[in-house]
Amino acid sequence: MARNSGRVGDPPPPPEPLAVPAVDAHCHLDLMDASVDEAIAAALAVGITRMVTVGIDLPTSRWQAEIAAAHPEVRAAVAIHPNEAAAGVDEATFEALTALARADGVVAVGETGLDYYRTPPEQHAAQQESFRRHIAIAKDTGRALMIHDREAHEDTLRILAEEGAPERVVFHAFSGDAEMAKVCADAGYVMSFAGNVTFKNAEALREAAAIAPQELLLVETDAPYLTPVPWRGRPGGPYLVPLTLRLLAQTRGTAVDEFAAAIAANAERTFGPW
Repeated sequence: MARNSGRVGDPPPPPEPLAVPAVDAHCHLDLMDASVDEAIAAALAVGITRMVTVGIDLPTSRWQAEIAAAHPEVRAAVAIHPNEAAAGVDEATFEALTALARADGVVAVGETGLDYYRTPPEQHAAQQESFRRHIAIAKDTGRALMIHDREAHEDTLRILAEEGAPERVVFHAFSGDAEMAKVCADAGYVMSFAGNVTFKNAEALREAAAIAPQELLLVETDAPYLTPVPWRGRPGGPYLVPLTLRLLAQTRGTAVDEFAAAIAANAERTFGPW
């Protein structure tokens, strides 16, 4: 299912390998310019030994589950992305998604949530209904809930409270400020930071990362998107996690090895062992 990512330029060179293995909590292996085997090999070479690949609709979710079944380094998340859900999701799709979420190797229902950046107000209700259904699927299947929240913090938190959040909730590519991080921490929600935390204009994100409890942190690439500096805009991959992880460790005043070990432990608590 490999498709061109739309990123421009050559892939960045590999960063210095981590001494302690870590995890990419969110990527899209179907959108890589490289093959799955190549993406995994590049990640392993720099100490990223595990990764979660994420679906955005039923076909891509099925693909992610198949890849997870075939590669021990990979686990899958399955869902209808909020932008895909904006026009409505039929019952048969929700039923198929529920069955898929139970498959071996699937560890999360995601990415689901709300995206008010790309969706006009008249489609917010459809997104919200889909989000509620995904919350129910996560609770029914015992999977973590992986949330896409873009310019919709208030409604995302409100719906989680109204529906009753699953035991494990991850805010993918966390986009809130320090105050949002405090709210998530109080609720026990995991915050996953992507390469955009390295961007020059992301001071609010770095402030959030600095105050979030270490046990509620993950690192991700959202690859091939959100490639960290100095390679912003270039096609990313799980092998670039070390760049973001090192920036986060520096921001928090934590040793890189200690932080990598914590991220790996957090990923196992959130998604289960693999």
